[in-house]
Amino acid sequence: MSGNARARLLDELSTVSRRYMASYALFNQALADRLRLHPTDMQCVNLLSLEGGPVTTGRIAELTGLTTGSATRLVDRLEKAGYVVRQRDAVDRRRVLVATVPEKVAEFGRVWDRLGGGWYALFDELADDELALIIGHMRRTVDLSAEQIARLRDGDLQETDEVRPESAESAESAESADEASPSSSS
Repeated sequence: MSGNARARLLDELSTVSRRYMASYALFNQALADRLRLHPTDMQCVNLLSLEGGPVTTGRIAELTGLTTGSATRLVDRLEKAGYVVRQRDAVDRRRVLVATVPEKVAEFGRVWDRLGGGWYALFDELADDELALIIGHMRRTVDLSAEQIARLRDGDLQETDEVRPESAESAESAESADEASPSSSS
């Protein structure tokens, strides 16, 4: 693949990625509105359902990137809405754990199930290796996002050594300049 074709594909990927992220943010907001939750609170319920058991408020802070104080207020809201309960750790009674309420998580799941048919249909025509490629991309994106979130929270907006590929327009300009250059005709 020529550099110009790759630059065009990367430009398109950038545009499509931005649209994808915006559409997901809007979907997340609409779903949160439906459940009468704040989008961050809803994503916390989602993350807690992936944890496999009760967690501390400190772990919730890690999962969400919130301060422990903000995570405590988030847990307060989720507890008031009936999505979580606080319980004493059976091993260390001084420690308080946050557990999801199965019935409320099931309600969350039922809403997703009503919407999920369209999601799964998107993948019907894909081969297993194509699905694996998407899964790999999503995992790398999650990891990169975690790194970028940490950088933003740490105030680290310094340039990295990674160079952004040139856009298709600048690649075309460079090719045109090369073609017009007297040294390119020799």
